[in-house]
Amino acid sequence: MIGKRELICVTCPRGCRITVEMEDEKIIRILGNTCERGKKYAESEIKDPRRMFASTVRIRNGVHPVLPVTVTQPFPKDRLKDLSAELRKTEVTAPVRMGDVIVKNVLGTGIDVIASRDMESVRS
Repeated sequence: MIGKRELICVTCPRGCRITVEMEDEKIIRILGNTCERGKKYAESEIKDPRRMFASTVRIRNGVHPVLPVTVTQPFPKDRLKDLSAELRKTEVTAPVRMGDVIVKNVLGTGIDVIASRDMESVRS
């Protein structure tokens, strides 16, 4: 059965409207992209959609109660809820430096969660 998926490319400001024609799970044709990046984006979005992710984790002895974190590479979209659950269980101790690895190889993906800012400890 032939189906279509409509996407808006986000790799550049153009925002091309891309149509992906598929038969079963196989891509037959990609239409509407004005550059090669659009084609790669559409293929990736259909086969293995990923997203950048930012959140917070609890921090002990920090000047704020939470530490902003992000991932080092786009994360599998279908596992974002699992990632959120894992980060809810995570707590670190200040001080922390931006770029410090907070969770290495999170959920076995090969992707690290890192601090996205410095966090000093509270001085007594």
